[in-house]
Amino acid sequence: MKTAVFFYTGTGNSLWLARRLARASGGTDILSLNSGKTIEAAAGADAVGLAFPVHMWGVPRRIVNFVSTLPAGDKRYYFALAANAGQVSETLVQLERLLAARGIKLSAGFEFVLPSNYIPWSGAEAPEKQKVRFAAAEEKIQRAAAFISGRARGPVEKGSLWEKILLSGLCYPWCYRRVPGMDKAFFADPRCDGCGLCARICPAGNVELEGGRPSWKNRCEQCLACIQFCPREAIQFGKRTADFTRYRNPEVSAADLLG
Repeated sequence: MKTAVFFYTGTGNSLWLARRLARASGGTDILSLNSGKTIEAAAGADAVGLAFPVHMWGVPRRIVNFVSTLPAGDKRYYFALAANAGQVSETLVQLERLLAARGIKLSAGFEFVLPSNYIPWSGAEAPEKQKVRFAAAEEKIQRAAAFISGRARGPVEKGSLWEKILLSGLCYPWCYRRVPGMDKAFFADPRCDGCGLCARICPAGNVELEGGRPSWKNRCEQCLACIQFCPREAIQFGKRTADFTRYRNPEVSAADLLG
């Protein structure tokens, strides 16, 4: 049996999950949706996984688009790993419905609470707290790997009823429509040296250098790779982020996302 895991990530948590699953289960190919991999890259795999962050309490646009390209009625074993900061809400249920619309069964869906990268709200958590989150996720990924390796089937994980109603039911649809234009809050401060990493690391191709300065083109996915990986911490989102500590998964480098 062979497994293929497609990951989408801004700052590395979903790649970390994919790597941990591969380490625990073996026989696993890790494929980047950041780099535009398609389902054809999973030829020969009898199981297909999606590892991704929860965005605005729901499925990220890139995953929605990827699912729309899947072969209708695909009978392979599908599973999902959803990285979140504590409120998975109905994300995996949403994904289950998206796949069902393509005639595909989501056989397993696990949520993992990992350090948040959503710097518009706050900076990185203290390293000690991050370690606690990673340790708990390490333990859970072992259980998930055994479940997936056995091609077991079960209900996807989800949050509370209030999360379903308020976060996934009301906030997610409102935010989803507005995400591409949310990049209007990005800007580069005087520390920017025009290195261009922000443009190269953006999976949406939303950042372009104009006169040696980054410019955002209204097709943002809110992955936040541009701001979190800026080597000079010169990219800001609104007025507060200059004072916030950046977050990147400690085991994932910019080169990992560019490769």
